[in-house]
Amino acid sequence: MLSALFLLTLSAPGAEAAASKGKYFVYVGTGAEKAKKGIYAYRFDAATGQLTSLGRAAECDNPSFLAAGPNRRILYAVNETSHFGGKSSGAVSAFAINPATGMLTLLNEVSSGGAGPTHLVVDKTGRDVLVANYFGGSVAVFPILKDGRLGEASAFVQHHGSSVNPQRQEGPHAHSIYTSPDNRFVISADLGLDKVLVYRFDAGKGTLTPNNPPFAKVKPGAGPRHFAFHPSGKFGYVINEMGSTITVFSYAPASGTLHELQTISTLPPDFKGENYPAEVEVGRSGKFLYGSNRGHDSIAVFAIDPRKGTLTPVEYVPTGWKSPRNFAIDPTGSYLFAANSGSNNIRVFRIDPTTGRLTPTGQVLEVPAPLCVTFQAIE
Repeated sequence: MLSALFLLTLSAPGAEAAASKGKYFVYVGTGAEKAKKGIYAYRFDAATGQLTSLGRAAECDNPSFLAAGPNRRILYAVNETSHFGGKSSGAVSAFAINPATGMLTLLNEVSSGGAGPTHLVVDKTGRDVLVANYFGGSVAVFPILKDGRLGEASAFVQHHGSSVNPQRQEGPHAHSIYTSPDNRFVISADLGLDKVLVYRFDAGKGTLTPNNPPFAKVKPGAGPRHFAFHPSGKFGYVINEMGSTITVFSYAPASGTLHELQTISTLPPDFKGENYPAEVEVGRSGKFLYGSNRGHDSIAVFAIDPRKGTLTPVEYVPTGWKSPRNFAIDPTGSYLFAANSGSNNIRVFRIDPTTGRLTPTGQVLEVPAPLCVTFQAIE
């Protein structure tokens, strides 16, 4: 439980020299029970590796995923609920960030258009928020108004179909949504369909149009969850929750098309048991990729072939606690924050820039049911 203000120092060798001088607010979305529900905040100095707890920045229902606006003044959150405004829908909330304290003030909230929203992103221009509704099986676009509030949806797309697992893939389950590096396309991984859907995106109008072809497939029953672009813009990676794999795609920026190159396990060969991968992210250098395992309770580290984009295992690092649903690499590329939702904490690792390997700093942040970690630069 977070109470009094406290200071944590990340005691990795050479931390001050390796990290940039950036200072950030770290926001943590949670799925905590009523007494502790909301978004928690820290102040982070990447140059010194110091973290200061700011406590609960805002109280709200199930803010399971967060996204910061480009102007450093607004934070957006999905509220992963099944009922909002008397309808079968979750919500999306906009918060103003106090630049001095990091505390959040609710600006407004709107219906997400479908039940159980699990992911959102702010487009590269800062004009729109895009949302994926897991239980609703849909995606939507919301314009950002001049004061940072959200307008009503400018686009809504209902996914259709199913896949081979009757328990989990009886219908569409849009699990995530991303804009391409050039902001011309939108990617949505749908666990229920075993498809990575691609849309043409007009940020000025806030519209989505199915691409041609409209999707790339993964192995039946794989269950695609989250996606990451390579910094080069030539490759994409989807982590498959049900198959414990990562599928590597080549990506054509001109057409927005994806072609499978490789599928590789997120687990060491000797692991036996249930496992459900969750998050995937490419390191800032583009040399390494990281994926989280729930069950094995680890972060899988892969080296990326710079020409082919394919992956080679480097190591599998235990997070030390249960269910790392989400993790985030800080903006300097020096630290990885692993959110162990099943153990109510976040473990901080130092990233070796040469090998990509992770070393625990010894610091553990106590947060109730952490589901998402995001960074916002401090002015």
